[in-house]
Amino acid sequence: MSMTVHATDENKLKPEGRLRLGVDLGGTKVEVAVLDEADEFLFRERLPTPQGDYEGTIETIAKLIKQAEDRLGRVDSIGVGTPGTTSPGTGLMKNANSVVLNDKPLKYDLETRLNRSISMANDANCLALSEAHGGAADGIGSVFGVILGTGVGGALVFNGQLIMGQNAIAGEWGHNPLPWTHEGEYPGPLCWCGHQGCIEQWLSGPAFMRDYQNASGRSLTGAEIVAAVEQGDPEAKAALDRYTDRLARALAHVINIFDPEVIVLGGGMSNVAALYDKVPALWDEFVFSDPISTRLVAPKFGDSSGVRGAAMLTS
Repeated sequence: MSMTVHATDENKLKPEGRLRLGVDLGGTKVEVAVLDEADEFLFRERLPTPQGDYEGTIETIAKLIKQAEDRLGRVDSIGVGTPGTTSPGTGLMKNANSVVLNDKPLKYDLETRLNRSISMANDANCLALSEAHGGAADGIGSVFGVILGTGVGGALVFNGQLIMGQNAIAGEWGHNPLPWTHEGEYPGPLCWCGHQGCIEQWLSGPAFMRDYQNASGRSLTGAEIVAAVEQGDPEAKAALDRYTDRLARALAHVINIFDPEVIVLGGGMSNVAALYDKVPALWDEFVFSDPISTRLVAPKFGDSSGVRGAAMLTS
């Protein structure tokens, strides 16, 4: 099922000014949005991500772009946010938890299919860029953007500019090991990247579900586990407590290295309201400072922040 959100009926006419289209290629959905010159949404639509189907993924993106341009006319630029990143050395995708993308020339193949140039960046970069410009971290000098979704990613923004890094992996904390491990956490689950104990295997949405299932014997979605906490389920509460503690330790590691003013969460787990009070209360023990003024905030643009940031890649 697709979902379309239109700001006004005026979208049926080609708007004035420069139109920027963003694509958010996620593990479960592909979203396309078009922004006007004021960074307002003119068009949004989503389709499920074709699982394990590289060519199908390209065709889904092309289909959504066509739908947007059928309504608004030809856009002026296209930006694409992806899991993983494009290797500066080979031009191929790397580090994507949607492993079907790895070692593929995604940017080249999309440009060939669309017959136009595009900009491309990691999905966490798009989240951080969006929230640093008009979002929850608007005007903040140093921002760490976090994806807690199908995978775990991160991105750095300093003085409004993305820090890409020499190897295009700046902020990729998800494949560092979980720090200050407790008994039973080492060596940790095997990650698709080949290592054990990666932060992604503790803090992704699927990892949260797996931890609850291992402890309770029951299979629930992340949202169902959080609802069970509110209903007094002790095993659900214990799973959320473990998740909160691990997130606090993992983010303390980032604060000790980058020391951002704001950390903004994205991805499905960013919808868990309890994280924003509990995690900062727990990271104090591990951050090498006193006092600690770093703020943990929710994304202003919710799960459409990534697609908004993708559209901004060519601003």
